[in-house]
Amino acid sequence: MLLWPSGDGGTPGNAPPSDGKSAASPSPDPTRSYPLSKAPATIPAVREHTAARGPGWRPDENGGRVVVRDDDLADEGRLLAGELKLRYAGDESPREGDVELALKPGADGGPESYTLTVKNRTVRIAAPAEAGVFHGTRTLKQEVSGGRTAPEGVVRDRPAKAQRGFMLDIARKHFDAKWIEDRIRELGDLKFNQLGLHFSDDQAFRIESDSHPEIVSSDHLTKAEVRRILKLAESRHITVVPEIDSPGHLGAVIRQHPSLQLRDARGIAQRGAVDISKPGAARIVDDLLEEYAELFPGAYWHLGADEYRALTVKNPEASYPQLAAAARERYGPDGRVQDLATGWLNDRADTVRPYEKKLKAWNDGFFRGGTEQAADDLEVAYWTGKEIGAREPVEYLEAGRKLVNYNDEYLYYVLGQPNTFRYPTGQRIYENWTPLVIRGTRAVDEKYDDQILGGTFAVWCDLAGSQSQEQVAQGIRMPLRATAQKLWDPRKPTLAWNDFVKLADTVQ
Repeated sequence: MLLWPSGDGGTPGNAPPSDGKSAASPSPDPTRSYPLSKAPATIPAVREHTAARGPGWRPDENGGRVVVRDDDLADEGRLLAGELKLRYAGDESPREGDVELALKPGADGGPESYTLTVKNRTVRIAAPAEAGVFHGTRTLKQEVSGGRTAPEGVVRDRPAKAQRGFMLDIARKHFDAKWIEDRIRELGDLKFNQLGLHFSDDQAFRIESDSHPEIVSSDHLTKAEVRRILKLAESRHITVVPEIDSPGHLGAVIRQHPSLQLRDARGIAQRGAVDISKPGAARIVDDLLEEYAELFPGAYWHLGADEYRALTVKNPEASYPQLAAAARERYGPDGRVQDLATGWLNDRADTVRPYEKKLKAWNDGFFRGGTEQAADDLEVAYWTGKEIGAREPVEYLEAGRKLVNYNDEYLYYVLGQPNTFRYPTGQRIYENWTPLVIRGTRAVDEKYDDQILGGTFAVWCDLAGSQSQEQVAQGIRMPLRATAQKLWDPRKPTLAWNDFVKLADTVQ
């Protein structure tokens, strides 16, 4: 069994020689002797390839077809047929030159795993679920890109991490629907399965609202555009994860409801923060959560909870006496402002939980000690250890929390590179980052690997005018590919970075 990606689509210079034990069925052409195949070159690399002898497979635009063994695979079949210029034949018997898609219940490897078999000039992609079949079609599409041939043999493939995400800040910078749709197609081909949309912040609120139309910015996505985005994402087996960050980052809401703004003991307004001692703040946020929980049908929701200004000072109780009083009223004489903030997070979780979402929150919204603790089912979206209240990743993991890696030193693409941020490079991610590297450059112990659910590459638009949409797309191109590789395949990559770049140019 060969476990190495090729460098050129069939003749990898960095793949060890075969031991000859992987030979498959005889060649369909008895007059010709075929060399033992090499593992396909794809991004991300396939996890396993059993070599065989044979001609491989290339799409035949004149007679090739895509057939499906289950009606549920019709969308995947039609998509692949269109991409490879084949005829979609539905539920017909496969013949030479065809691609067959099939569901195989009970197969090992999980719902996103698949088996891709190239034999006797035919291809069969089988998986326990539609997502796995889709991933198999992405591998085949890359195998034959640039006129290459899909190698004879069997690919058995599966992701290392269940959550493989890209997060986009559309609040600070408006990205049009077409740009987002183009990214969805790109993400699908790279086997990402989540797209986060951060659509509310101090600068703007970017999706049409029926419950509070007054807060929506002039440049925004309509609900019709969002539904088209959701439909395209579903076709690529990508879940869209919405985020309405609170109780901070609500400047767009506060502009229309200034009475909700948090003020300190001196009466100074705190940018973007609502006063969580006021019932009206909870009501408007819950209105929005309920409205968009119905719009977004996916299984995940991001609650935010980071950088609440009341908790970025040394003595919150003295600086915000109204919050301290509300905390004591709710939690008793030992109640503190951090308990009130934790209660806010849990209350918002309770608002969304009936919609059967898995819930995430930023790590600096989880506080140590205190009377109130964040709900056990909240996933930690770990981005930094620099904020007040943020802790080392191992503290969350030791407490049994599950965590998604958003490491801001590798995976944060911040427009304008303000503060300490620098644009991430694909090479640095490819060569130095793994899902175990959660904060800075240090990895946590491998014993926590199962608690690390995956990772997300994020675009934040702090200085929105620093780059155009097109510049963002180009800037994140190789970082996305490097992230996809490291989330799919846990092994150290065998291709050198320059060869990986060349491969990306071939299979794009």
